[in-house]
Amino acid sequence: MTGWEFAREWCAAWNAHDLDRVLALFHDDVVFSSPLAAAMLPDTAGRIEGKAALRTYWTEGLRRIPDLHFTIEAVFEGVETLVIQYRNQKDALVSEVLVREQGRVRWGAGCYISDAADPNGKAPRDEAA
Repeated sequence: MTGWEFAREWCAAWNAHDLDRVLALFHDDVVFSSPLAAAMLPDTAGRIEGKAALRTYWTEGLRRIPDLHFTIEAVFEGVETLVIQYRNQKDALVSEVLVREQGRVRWGAGCYISDAADPNGKAPRDEAA
């Protein structure tokens, strides 16, 4: 599956709120990190290990964000690495960094705009310039 094919399937599964479909894209022993995981499940410190724990995290996320919806902005491909840049239901720019092995995600990280950036995802201006 190409990067764009994977990203489209990932996005469609999320937009359908179909966790089984989303989780089918991940290995059983996946490791995923996200500052949202740290906020929702403080005991994890933002690190989710294994598909069962990922299901718990994302089930809670969908419960708290019933209007969750993603729109893909860009897809970046590397060697076994994929970055899906998208906008969420709040129009915030987000990137998922995913390392795939045999077509499924082995490791991933949700990355959010830095506090120093503006809400539209633009980089902060260099104050020294």
